[in-house]
Amino acid sequence: MQRNGPDRRAWETPRAAGLAGVVFALLLAATIVLLRLGIPEGADAADAEGFTDPTRREAVRAALALIPFAGIFFLWFLGAVRAHVGDAEDRFLATVLLGSGLVFTAILFGAAASATAVLAVAHPAGSAPSLATWDFGRHFAYTLLTDYAMRMAAVFVSSMSVIGTRMGVLPRWLSAVGAVTALVLLFVSSNVPWAELVFPAWSLLLSVHIMLAGGRRRRVTPA
Repeated sequence: MQRNGPDRRAWETPRAAGLAGVVFALLLAATIVLLRLGIPEGADAADAEGFTDPTRREAVRAALALIPFAGIFFLWFLGAVRAHVGDAEDRFLATVLLGSGLVFTAILFGAAASATAVLAVAHPAGSAPSLATWDFGRHFAYTLLTDYAMRMAAVFVSSMSVIGTRMGVLPRWLSAVGAVTALVLLFVSSNVPWAELVFPAWSLLLSVHIMLAGGRRRRVTPA
């Protein structure tokens, strides 16, 4: 009886990792879409005037409300994935994986705070923010998101793909998708709008694979 408890928890870890990853992927994708629609990256003075539209402001507020939960679920996803890999993981790559994941979360929260500043600037209710404030807040938020957070995400994806390949816990096709995802996040996301959506897409693929693999292991586990 004492042995069944730890074994059961070990088999439940992949399902927990997959569920947390799915929720994180959906929340991050929704956040990116809402921010892109609410605060266009290539906006000008006319867009600053249009930001008085309640629909755009509510889209940004909804995105900012989702980011803390996306960060929380990502931390659970990160911890559960490391538990799924096990004690045999490479310490160097595991450190890079953990560090990049934590830095990504911190920068994501920083981008949310800068986007909040666009909403909280001192101007009369119902009027547009000043062009200087609009430009600073918008550029700062997108720089944090696309230049820094997504490059930390690239390090996270690449280190996870290498760990998965070395230990054989990821199929070759998923490792190849991870390599392409890392390259896109590293070199493309800062220049091509919407390219950052490849990170939640990869996270969703990894999460589904972990859930399916965990289900197969549970079916073959002796009673």
